[in-house]
Amino acid sequence: MPAPTAGQRLFARYAYAPNALGFCGPAGVAALADAASGGGDAAAVTAAAHRFTGAWPYQELLAELSGIADPLDARVVRAYWTGSALTDGIDVGEFGRRLLDAFGERAGHYWAHLTPALLGEVAPTHAFHVFGVYPWSRLLGTGQPQPLQVLDSCRIRWATVVDVDDDSARVCTRRLEFDGTGLALGAEQEAPVRRRTEAGTFVPDLRIGERVAVHWGFLCDRLTGDEADRLEAGTVRQLARTNARLRAELATAATK
Repeated sequence: MPAPTAGQRLFARYAYAPNALGFCGPAGVAALADAASGGGDAAAVTAAAHRFTGAWPYQELLAELSGIADPLDARVVRAYWTGSALTDGIDVGEFGRRLLDAFGERAGHYWAHLTPALLGEVAPTHAFHVFGVYPWSRLLGTGQPQPLQVLDSCRIRWATVVDVDDDSARVCTRRLEFDGTGLALGAEQEAPVRRRTEAGTFVPDLRIGERVAVHWGFLCDRLTGDEADRLEAGTVRQLARTNARLRAELATAATK
């Protein structure tokens, strides 16, 4: 039973939380927590990854456009979830056209918004899928709290560790805010996050002051300073593109 590669372990760390909550991928994949914690089976992670209908198509296309054979290569996985130098080298126009050709007519509400009108918002990252393709940004105007909560939980957040115990940690992070016209990052604040599964922790020897990634309230990865900065910059860019669409949609709605 071959052990997971570095890229498979990285994918497992980011995919675990939404999968465990029943939001993404096949039901109850224990292999993700196992791989993310240092154990696991390579074949099981690969089989699960193919069934993440959000992440997998992006990683396939990123790999193809980068000349990398394996969509679970660590360079591709990093590029999709947090952004990287590899992401910087992708022609977003071509990426958007290829994504639209492959998935623009796919049935199901999670791809219904991938139309030519969304091409100006495209980026080869998870942030684009969260803010652009998923429906939640279009529900912000309802005044209900759930759309903002989902967007903030589903995006990958960067954070700094301020306290650690066996099962959880406290981190300093910036939450999403919506002022009725657009999304923005709020001031830094402390928040608790989970960090342990039955299989173990994904970030061993966690220390106060370290930069980390948080997905659906779970501390899933240790970030270098460059990785955290790229994630922040990519999120800010994505919010600017999404806000341009939101303001146009809100203005159109106001005239009806």
